[in-house]
Amino acid sequence: MRKSLALVSLAVTSMVALAFLIPLALVVSQLAENQAMAEAERQAIALTPVLAITAEPTDVERALVTTGGRVAVHLVGGQTIGTAKATDAQLGKARERGLAFTEPVAGGWVRMQPILLGKDRVAVVEAFVPEDELSQGVTAAWLALSGVAVSLVLASVLVADRLGARVVRSAKDLAEGAQRMEQGDLSTRVVPTGPPELADAGGAFNRMADRIGQLMAAEREVLADLSHRLRTPLTALRLDSETLGADPGANRVRQAVHALEREVNELIRAARRELDDPDGGQCDAAQVVHDRLVFWSALADDQQRRWNMRGTERSAFVPLTRTDLAAAMDVVLGNIFRHTPEGVGFVVALFHRPDLVVIVIEDAGPGIEDLESALRRGSSSAGSTGLGLDIARRAAESTGGSLVVDRGPLGGTRVQLRLTRVPEHQG
Repeated sequence: MRKSLALVSLAVTSMVALAFLIPLALVVSQLAENQAMAEAERQAIALTPVLAITAEPTDVERALVTTGGRVAVHLVGGQTIGTAKATDAQLGKARERGLAFTEPVAGGWVRMQPILLGKDRVAVVEAFVPEDELSQGVTAAWLALSGVAVSLVLASVLVADRLGARVVRSAKDLAEGAQRMEQGDLSTRVVPTGPPELADAGGAFNRMADRIGQLMAAEREVLADLSHRLRTPLTALRLDSETLGADPGANRVRQAVHALEREVNELIRAARRELDDPDGGQCDAAQVVHDRLVFWSALADDQQRRWNMRGTERSAFVPLTRTDLAAAMDVVLGNIFRHTPEGVGFVVALFHRPDLVVIVIEDAGPGIEDLESALRRGSSSAGSTGLGLDIARRAAESTGGSLVVDRGPLGGTRVQLRLTRVPEHQG
């Protein structure tokens, strides 16, 4: 915007300056020409009294000394005193018509001034004007006018730039406030400045931020109430399902109740994370991976599982909350302990790429028979709810990444969490 305002000011003031500069330049040129011609006319007329008194060549020659050698006198008898530039045709025209006129000659112009000395006695005074005198002082005047025009244009551009900077600064502050709000900083407020429209927009932004804060507080209260109201009947339903016996139908009911309870808890946790996430929706994946391995290492050591972790020495920020990433890690690591025999080892590695953070979790177990159905929501070949890998998949896709499940070099299942990396300056 600032550049656009400066360019508009440059274009407008340039057009205005040219609209005045061109006519003024033409006027200056015409004035210089008129002044030179007027001076030639004055010199020619100045000899009229001399010729009226005497036509003696010596007297006329003395009078021509003061003219600078640019005036010549054609006497009645045909004698010419001084340096003549006019042609015979021009001289004859002046004698015949008896009227003064100005015509071009080689190297300039001549002013032909006939003087009547008596009946049929006409002397002609010729005043020569060199070509360069017609434009004397014009170049300097044009340069002065151009300098004034350029100064005015630069001044107008500077003023427009200052005004544009004020507008741009206000708009930039408002945009930065909106970006901070987008990143989760609900305490962001702006100082309404700039033109009235931008000041009104800043005030509206602050009121909107206040309203969002109020709505978020109301949402927290609703979620707290929802958590209590849903968990109580679900707990009762789960307890009732435990009394149904051990037949296949009862097991399916219990699995459905457990799946429902898990989904409800996940929904409530997800909603609370959206409201109370202190990190603005991002975390250090390297730190989370390290912490979860420390948590699971005690159980791994107890089951004599050899494990290895690498790639967590350097930070790797991803656009995912710490709780979400930890939940995804737990469901994948939990599957290793749940579906592989004790003593089966596993490896967790974090790979740093320019735009991705890849978390690889692989084990030396028997692997998954049907890899395609493993990622299908609610599907499991091991008797579980089948929601674990789906939770990990949704976590990865929420960052713009993906979840890949295949067979790894250790012979068992390899799960790759591909997470979009947050740029370093945002991390």
